[in-house]
This record gives sequence, structure tokens and C-alpha cells, in this order.
Amino acid sequence: MSDAAQPTAAEVRAAAEAVKTAIDRHLAAVESRSGDDDPAVYEAFNQLAAAAETYDELLYDRYDEVTPFEIPSAEEALPPYGGPEEPNALSVLIRRDYAVVEPQRLLAHAQRIDEADDESSEASSTVHGALGLLFGEYEPDEIASRHKEFGLEEGDSTLWVTASDEIPDPGEWLEAPFEQVDPEAVVCRFDVSAVFDDDEDDEEDDDLESALSPDADADADLEPLDADR
Repeated sequence: MSDAAQPTAAEVRAAAEAVKTAIDRHLAAVESRSGDDDPAVYEAFNQLAAAAETYDELLYDRYDEVTPFEIPSAEEALPPYGGPEEPNALSVLIRRDYAVVEPQRLLAHAQRIDEADDESSEASSTVHGALGLLFGEYEPDEIASRHKEFGLEEGDSTLWVTASDEIPDPGEWLEAPFEQVDPEAVVCRFDVSAVFDDDEDDEEDDDLESALSPDADADADLEPLDADR
């Protein structure tokens, strides 16, 4: 923006005073509200949001500075709820972003995990391998509470709860739980689903049928048990 088009200092000051007035008006509306959906509070909120946005723009144009707060716009708000009135199922979508700020700390923790495992591997020697060991050993909530200990730094996070009429079939969405995620960028994946229990039950049934079959070879070689399992 050219110097000629920049707002004056007086215009910025006037916008700041408008924000102060809007804050007082909003507080007064909240203090005297008649209920949770009082239209006066809603109107005062919108006026405060508009005044803050104007001030923020003028402050940036004049001084190249921004305010430390952000008012969500209507485009950023969630649409009106249109799900079932009495949901029978729900999905909880959680995303937490981390930055790997201390790789050596992460690798050290992964090394300890690897050493405690009877079947050690080379996974702890790389950052992406260490992340796989970390998330395989600890629950995501524990990692969230101990992230600094693991050499991670918290970024943005979000949790969405969605309602539905019925729960999806076991294993239905495991191949694509988040459509915008690049499969090649997935470091590791840990699924919990009843579909795996069904697979194990099927295998056990097959083994039982084979054992009871009259055609089964009684002299068949038995596979020795792995002592490390």
C-alpha cells in the first residue's frame, strides 16, 4: 500500500476508541442479558467483531502491526447442526500437531523402548522409526501430556465429535479415516477394531475344523513354538 493510501494516525486512534466503546457495550449487554439467546448480546458481539476487525486492518496498514486476538468469521463457524436428533453413535476425530524440536531426545527414548523389547530392531536409529516406536508404546493422550519429555513441541490441535444414526461396520473406514491425508506421509498406523477380532476368530475356527477333520494327517509336523513370543 502506498504512503498516500495509508490511514492516518488519527484514524487508527479513532478505530481503537471504537473498539473500547464496543467492548463496554458488549459487556453491558452480557451483564443484562435475558437468556442464552439474547439478541442484544448477539448484536453487541457482532459490533465488537466488526470494530476489532477494522482496527486490526488500520493498525496493520499504518504500523505493520497486528492485534493479539482474532474474531472467528461466519465463514469459519460450523454450519447449523443437521444430524440426527437422537444419535445412536458418534465419531471422535482428534488431530494434534507436533514439531520434532529435539531429535536426540526422541531417539534416546526410542532406544530405551527398543532395548526393552526382546526383538530389537533398527527403527530407533531414525526419527521416523523412533516416532513409530513412541506411538506404538504410548497412548496418544500420554504423549500429549509428556510431549516435552519426548522432544516434541505442541502445535495446533482439534477434536471433532460427529453424530450418526448407527456405528459403521467394523473395519469400514480404516483404510481412509482422513481423506486429506497423503498415505505416503503416514509414519505409522495403529488401528483398533472388532474386525481384527473377527479375523482371529475365523482363523481359530479354521484351525479347529482342521484339527477335527477325519482327513487330517495325524503325523503332520508340529511347528515349534517361538520361545521369544
